[in-house]
Amino acid sequence: MNERVSGLITIWAGMLGAASGIFLAVVPPSVPESRFSYPLAAGGFIAIQVWFAIQHIGLFIGIQALARFSVGGASRLTRIGHWLAGAGMLGLAVMEVVAITAVDAAYPSPTTDPLDAGYGLTSIAIGVGLVLVGIGVLRERRWTGWQRWVPMLLGVWVFVPMTPALMGPFVLARLAITAWMVLFAALGFALIRMTASFESERARKTAIA
Repeated sequence: MNERVSGLITIWAGMLGAASGIFLAVVPPSVPESRFSYPLAAGGFIAIQVWFAIQHIGLFIGIQALARFSVGGASRLTRIGHWLAGAGMLGLAVMEVVAITAVDAAYPSPTTDPLDAGYGLTSIAIGVGLVLVGIGVLRERRWTGWQRWVPMLLGVWVFVPMTPALMGPFVLARLAITAWMVLFAALGFALIRMTASFESERARKTAIA
């Protein structure tokens, strides 16, 4: 897939993910907070879970584009980081679909405990993976300015503040996830900027030749 297209997909996945987080934070609840589908009734919950699965595929495309650019170098730790982050995001997409099976369950309950564990493991994989990639990006210095910090921030954000926020009030958790999605949109912008830089350099070399 063209890197510019990958960047655009990442931007849209990030921004629409952020919009979804805000929606969940402000929508009037249709069910009690003790229900797993809160704040949505069954139909709305199923629809948004399917959407989240698709949206996470968009974020996975961004992670893969970051790997293709090799801005984090080719060290073993960076390669492990790309693998962990990609596998974690795909796992998170799967979890969004699996969560539909608990649409009518009480929360917390034995039915939802495995889902919490699955969400936790996939999120940790993404966080650790992106921290490793972020270390590689900072070392390689192929990205400059604000964009060189984006992969590291995406990874660190999983652990602070997102994980503590997920243990707190529902609205706070949604806002933390919303901010994470905005960071993914920033990754998309960084990918597009690098694509433009590559195309400019390629045109310059062609003109000289």
